[in-house]
Amino acid sequence: MALHFSRVAPATEELEIWSASERGFSFVISNESTSGPGLHGRPGFVASWRPVNINRPAIRVGGSPFQTFAEAEKACEAMLAHLTR
Repeated sequence: MALHFSRVAPATEELEIWSASERGFSFVISNESTSGPGLHGRPGFVASWRPVNINRPAIRVGGSPFQTFAEAEKACEAMLAHLTR
Protein backbone atom coordinates (compact mmCIF):
# COMPACT_ATOMS: atom_id res chain seq x y z
CA MET A 1 0.00 0.00 0.00
CA ALA A 2 1.76 3.14 -1.19
CA LEU A 3 0.98 6.65 -0.08
CA HIS A 4 1.26 9.34 -2.76
CA PHE A 5 2.64 12.49 -1.16
CA SER A 6 2.08 15.88 -2.79
CA ARG A 7 3.85 19.06 -1.82
CA VAL A 8 1.55 21.52 -0.12
CA ALA A 9 1.80 24.85 -1.95
CA PRO A 10 2.66 27.30 0.81
CA ALA A 11 2.46 31.07 0.63
CA THR A 12 6.24 31.02 0.93
CA GLU A 13 8.61 28.50 -0.61
CA GLU A 14 10.63 28.23 2.63
CA LEU A 15 8.10 25.75 4.00
CA GLU A 16 8.61 22.18 2.86
CA ILE A 17 5.44 20.22 3.65
CA TRP A 18 3.98 17.19 1.87
CA SER A 19 0.65 15.47 2.55
CA ALA A 20 -1.13 12.26 1.62
CA SER A 21 -4.44 10.65 2.60
CA GLU A 22 -5.43 7.02 2.39
CA ARG A 23 -8.07 4.77 3.99
CA GLY A 24 -9.34 7.46 6.39
CA PHE A 25 -5.93 8.67 7.60
CA SER A 26 -4.00 11.83 6.76
CA PHE A 27 -0.20 11.90 6.78
CA VAL A 28 2.11 14.92 6.70
CA ILE A 29 5.88 15.13 6.28
CA SER A 30 7.66 18.41 7.02
CA ASN A 31 11.32 19.33 6.67
CA GLU A 32 12.54 21.08 9.81
CA SER A 33 15.78 22.79 10.78
CA THR A 34 17.15 24.50 13.88
CA SER A 35 17.46 27.91 12.23
CA GLY A 36 16.71 29.82 9.06
CA PRO A 37 13.39 30.01 7.23
CA GLY A 38 10.69 27.37 7.53
CA LEU A 39 9.68 25.12 10.41
CA HIS A 40 12.00 24.94 13.41
CA GLY A 41 12.75 21.76 15.31
CA ARG A 42 15.25 18.95 15.31
CA PRO A 43 16.74 18.83 11.79
CA GLY A 44 15.19 16.31 9.44
CA PHE A 45 11.91 15.10 8.00
CA VAL A 46 9.16 14.89 10.62
CA ALA A 47 6.23 12.58 9.84
CA SER A 48 2.83 12.67 11.56
CA TRP A 49 -0.64 11.22 11.09
CA ARG A 50 -4.23 11.65 12.24
CA PRO A 51 -7.64 10.25 11.35
CA VAL A 52 -9.27 12.30 8.58
CA ASN A 53 -12.77 12.47 10.10
CA ILE A 54 -11.84 13.10 13.73
CA ASN A 55 -10.73 16.57 14.78
CA ARG A 56 -7.73 15.84 16.96
CA PRO A 57 -4.04 16.76 16.96
CA ALA A 58 -1.63 14.85 14.75
CA ILE A 59 0.52 12.10 16.23
CA ARG A 60 4.21 12.01 15.40
CA VAL A 61 5.38 8.83 13.66
CA GLY A 62 7.98 6.99 15.74
CA GLY A 63 11.53 7.61 14.61
CA SER A 64 10.93 11.22 13.53
CA PRO A 65 12.84 13.20 12.46
CA PHE A 66 14.24 11.09 9.64
CA GLN A 67 17.39 11.90 7.66
CA THR A 68 15.68 11.55 4.27
CA PHE A 69 12.23 12.07 2.80
CA ALA A 70 12.24 8.43 1.62
CA GLU A 71 12.74 7.19 5.20
CA ALA A 72 9.86 9.35 6.43
CA GLU A 73 7.64 8.14 3.59
CA LYS A 74 8.45 4.49 4.37
CA ALA A 75 7.65 5.06 8.06
CA CYS A 76 4.26 6.57 7.12
CA GLU A 77 3.47 3.57 4.93
CA ALA A 78 4.38 1.20 7.78
CA MET A 79 2.14 3.20 10.14
CA LEU A 80 -0.75 3.04 7.65
CA ALA A 81 -0.31 -0.74 7.39
CA HIS A 82 -0.38 -0.98 11.19
CA LEU A 83 -3.45 1.26 11.52
CA THR A 84 -5.47 -0.64 8.91
CA ARG A 85 -4.75 -4.18 10.14
